[in-house]
Amino acid sequence: MDLFEHQAKELFAEYGIPVPRGVVAHTVEEARAAAEQLTGRVVVKAQVKTGGRGKAGGVKVADDAADAEQKATGILGMDIKGHTVHKVLVEEASAIAEEYYFSFLLDRANRTFLAICSASGGMDIEEVAHTAPEKVAQIPVSPLTGVDRARGREIAQAGGLPEAALDGAADIIEKLWAVFVDEDATLVEVNPMILTQDGQVKALDGKVTLDDNASFRQTEHEGYADKAAEDPLEARAKEKDLNYVKLDGSVGIIGNGAGLVMSTLDVVAYAGEQFGGQRPANFLDIGGGASAEVMANGLEIVLSDPSVKSVFVNVFGGITACDAVANGIVSAFKLLSERGEAVTHPLVVRLDGNNATLGRQILSDAGLPRVELVDTMDEAAKRAAELAAVGA
Repeated sequence: MDLFEHQAKELFAEYGIPVPRGVVAHTVEEARAAAEQLTGRVVVKAQVKTGGRGKAGGVKVADDAADAEQKATGILGMDIKGHTVHKVLVEEASAIAEEYYFSFLLDRANRTFLAICSASGGMDIEEVAHTAPEKVAQIPVSPLTGVDRARGREIAQAGGLPEAALDGAADIIEKLWAVFVDEDATLVEVNPMILTQDGQVKALDGKVTLDDNASFRQTEHEGYADKAAEDPLEARAKEKDLNYVKLDGSVGIIGNGAGLVMSTLDVVAYAGEQFGGQRPANFLDIGGGASAEVMANGLEIVLSDPSVKSVFVNVFGGITACDAVANGIVSAFKLLSERGEAVTHPLVVRLDGNNATLGRQILSDAGLPRVELVDTMDEAAKRAAELAAVGA
């Protein structure tokens, strides 16, 4: 999960990292009030989860509250790389002497952590890394020894930071490591880290990516979620502990196992070319359990998508046998009917693997409306695409 800049800096402040004072505003009136509260010159900064805000015109300096209102009027609602600006951070202006770059990140290729530091920070750091890589220090960090103040100073020196900034940078780097480790982050970035004209080192910007795989032990991270930008179906699926991703097609997909579901997406997309370009409407992995409740919840989510015209249930019986899955489908139809959400879309079911014959027999005997059993994955995908085309 990526954080907004203001969220990252709020997190930094909790760890004692110096950041400028700022107020989040969702309207131009709030932006003006924020500038009045901060007094003096301020910076109005678009809050979107992408880089390049400055070059896109999403970061503007304002001389006073009236100017901040005007700048916010131009920024709110603008599009930056496909992201609409719904809020801005109004922040006290800083007297910048120099700008640096710093980050901790997960180095997947070398299975370790990496610190990146450069005295050439700011908007053009990517260009610096490309044209003058010697100016960007990349220092491996052992998860066993971590980063203390002394190590932070060494990293800052390796990045070419001047003597005047070393102590302040070392303090921030040590604290950023604590953020990186304690919050289960995969990226903690400050660009720019600044040296002010009065000799202070501050985090003028902040970017943090949190590892969703650690959410079970970081329950407070739920508060960082951008609910407004979350797809409603994905949000509902998350509440039901379903592994669901909304796509833009017309064939609903339900499978057991991420690898099988990914293969199903490809097969359906290929088959759909014969029927007007029908494509998968979602990724939904119900896992190995496939209980009646899980199957019912899965069907409920998939069928509540108005773009879905047919559903392809693709199951390979392994630890959970196909007869258990078939019973789950039968029970799911009953549960949905009791909820007043009877299944009215065509359902193509392919069962293979452990007890597949028995599973098919159970579904045949149940006589579920609009359910078709197809033996092979390719033929089932073709049939589901064909039914979606008819219902489109």
